[in-house]
Amino acid sequence: MYLDNAATSFPKPEKVYEAVMHAMRDVGASPGRGGYRRSLEAARILFQAREAAARLFSISDSEQIIFTQNATGALNLALQGTLVSGDHVITTSMDHNSMLRPLYALRNRGVELSIVSTGHDGVVSVEDIRRAVRKNTKIIAVSHVSNVCGAIQPIKQLAELCHEAGALFLLDAAQSAGYLPIDVGHYAIDLLAVPGHKGLLGPSGTGLLYVAPQVNIRSVIQGGTGSHSTAEEQPLVMPDGFEAGTCNLPGIAGLQAGIEFVLERGLSAVYLHESALLNQMEQSLRDIPGVTIYGPADPSGRCAVLSFTASGVDSALLAAELDHGFDIAVRAGLHCAPMAHRTLGTFPGGTVRVSPGWSTTSEEIAFFSDAVVQCIAKIRKSV
Repeated sequence: MYLDNAATSFPKPEKVYEAVMHAMRDVGASPGRGGYRRSLEAARILFQAREAAARLFSISDSEQIIFTQNATGALNLALQGTLVSGDHVITTSMDHNSMLRPLYALRNRGVELSIVSTGHDGVVSVEDIRRAVRKNTKIIAVSHVSNVCGAIQPIKQLAELCHEAGALFLLDAAQSAGYLPIDVGHYAIDLLAVPGHKGLLGPSGTGLLYVAPQVNIRSVIQGGTGSHSTAEEQPLVMPDGFEAGTCNLPGIAGLQAGIEFVLERGLSAVYLHESALLNQMEQSLRDIPGVTIYGPADPSGRCAVLSFTASGVDSALLAAELDHGFDIAVRAGLHCAPMAHRTLGTFPGGTVRVSPGWSTTSEEIAFFSDAVVQCIAKIRKSV
C-alpha cells in the first residue's frame, strides 16, 4: 500500500502512462528543433501541456509558464532570477530545503534573509511577516502547504501584505497544486512554483514556474532554445529563453495527461476524497495511547498530509515495521525540512508522515490504522 503521495504520487492515471509512451514511441522528436512533422507534433504537445496548466491555475497567457524539472528547479529560477545583492527576502520556518538552501546560497552573495517562525501548529502570523518587512524587501516566499504537517498558510492575506510592501509574492505549491484551488489572479501571485509529479499526477522530472507578466526575471541556464539562434546572449523571451536545451517531452506529455485528469475529476472532488481519508486516519490514530498528531487542530486547516509520533517509538523504526510487516509505504524522518521540525518540536527524530492519494480507499486507511497499532505494540514490547 502506497501512502507517500506527498513525495511522489503513485499510481498515476492510466492516461499518464499512455501519454508518456505516445511521446516516446510515436513522436520521438524534440519541439522547436525542426520543421518536420514529428517535431511539429512535439511542439503541439508542449503547447497543449502549457494550456492545460494555464487552465488549472487560471493563467491568462500560457506563455508565462516555464517548464522545469521539478519544483526545486522552479524555486531556484524564481529566486536566482530575481534577487540581487542588497535585496531582502522573507520566508518561514516551515519551508522546505528546496526554498531555504537557494536562499542560504543567495545570502552568501549579499541577499538579506529573514526567516519568520510560525506557531507550533505550523501556521505563520501575517503580522509577524509584516514586522519583518523592510524598505528593500523584494520577495515574500512561502510554501502554501507544509510538507511536514499539512498546515495551510493564509496566502490571500500574505499576498495583500506583499503588494502593500511593493514586493513580489512567490508561492511554493509543492503540496497544494492538484488539491487546493490556485488562481494566480485572485491570489495576486507573482511567481508560482509547482512540481509535476505530486498532486498533478505527472511523471517525475517535471515541474513549472509561472511568472506574472510584470515580473522581470533572468535566465539561470544558457543554451539552445530553438529560436533566436543568431543571438550571442540568452534571449529573455517567454518561455523559450528559460527552457534551454532539449525538454523532457515524454514527461511533459504525461504531465498534461495528469493535469487533465485532475481537471476532469475536479479539485473539489480530489480535496474532499483525501480530506475524508485524512480525517478517518486521524480519528483512528488519536485512539492509540501516546500518539501525537501535528499541525492545525482544525482539520480544515490542513491539507494533503498527516504527521504523527508515538511516545517511546522511533519514527524511522515504525515506518520500517510498516514496510516490512505490512508492505505499507510511508515516510519517516525530517522530510527535507529540519527547521519545520524544530518549530513543531519534533527535531531531531522527525515524524511519520502519511499522505494518501487519488486512488487510496477507506478500506486501505482502516488496514493502515490497524497495522500502526500492531507495529507500535511490537516495538514497545521489544524495548
